[in-house]
Amino acid sequence: MTTPPRGRVAGRVAVLGAGPAGMAAALGAIGAGHDVVVYERYREARPAGNILNLWPPPLKALRALGVDTEDLGAPTDSEFRNLRGRVRVRVKLDEDVKREYGGGFIGLLRPELYERMLAAIPPGTIRFGVQVERIEQDDRAVTLHFADGSTAEHDVLVGADGIDSLVRRTLWGDAPKREHRLHIFGGFTFADVPGTEPNRCVLTHSATVQGSWTSIRNRGRDGHQWWVLTATDPDAPAPADLKAAATALAAGFPAPLPGLIAATDPGDVQRWVLRDRPALRQWSRGRATLVGDAAHPTSPYAAYGAGMSIEDGYFLGRALTGVDLPDAAAVSRALQSYEDPRKPHTARQVQQAYLLGKVFHHAPAPLRPLRDLVFDHTPFLQKVAGDSNPREINRQLALMTD
Repeated sequence: MTTPPRGRVAGRVAVLGAGPAGMAAALGAIGAGHDVVVYERYREARPAGNILNLWPPPLKALRALGVDTEDLGAPTDSEFRNLRGRVRVRVKLDEDVKREYGGGFIGLLRPELYERMLAAIPPGTIRFGVQVERIEQDDRAVTLHFADGSTAEHDVLVGADGIDSLVRRTLWGDAPKREHRLHIFGGFTFADVPGTEPNRCVLTHSATVQGSWTSIRNRGRDGHQWWVLTATDPDAPAPADLKAAATALAAGFPAPLPGLIAATDPGDVQRWVLRDRPALRQWSRGRATLVGDAAHPTSPYAAYGAGMSIEDGYFLGRALTGVDLPDAAAVSRALQSYEDPRKPHTARQVQQAYLLGKVFHHAPAPLRPLRDLVFDHTPFLQKVAGDSNPREINRQLALMTD
């Protein structure tokens, strides 16, 4: 990214949250030539989960932000199958995109992504163990009020503080989360399990359960991640034994899924209840804006939540390049230019993930045979999930010009 013209005073940018969205936003603003402070309430950057997939656009964004992506994950190609092994969808990316970015997406573990991003951030940029309690802004600055009674002023505030974002709540008020009434169990193993294929992601659906696995690469070591997803009462307590619950859901699925779960250490199994929020009409107000889950919390059904967060940071950095941040009007224009092209893309991904979850896991029992007949014998699902995603990926890649 380019730096501001010589003689321009660097602006002061605050980022709230040190997850992938916050780190990407920090790297984008640093690349734009501004002074950046990231405030993180925890004492370290804590991965929210273990397993992860990244599509080509976030990989391109990471490279542009100065993050080392060499050998970051395992290249994969994706298929949707029914329980009998019939292929319903093949996600077909352009061959030149696959050569450049390694298959359809890469499978990896979140801690390595965090390590790579942290390594790209200048020392001292992130202030850990800092709790922001209140936010105020005017034409002159954004003021952060901390739990210890101190304050700090910045020209721009970036809310990267997740689905329960204080920044979002301050800008736009509170609103209930949208429950998907689904939960996912996921884990990983480096064991040699019969039935696995290299560089492959297979998503298999029974009448009510998705059971999936994909290749991963972590710190130079090859393995596999897996997940099982089904309907739940979001208010119900988590199962006492997560691995046993996942094993039961995977019963009847073809190899290698049951074997992968059996080979996983119980400590490497996690569970998430799926929630999101309806799309906002506006992300930015005055000197503050949102990135990542603060702006567009996304179901894992999209396999794109962390990826869109990283892309946000890239595009925010571009929007802030060359902008005189003390100038409130200039900041407002820049933030609007950041969010306008992002909103249609992120809203589409969020809503598609929600609808896929409804179709696969909440269809009334009498309609499931008809649904599966359509999925098995028509190109409907291929068009919805297999053909549209590559087109959207190409559009996002084309927007990244540096």
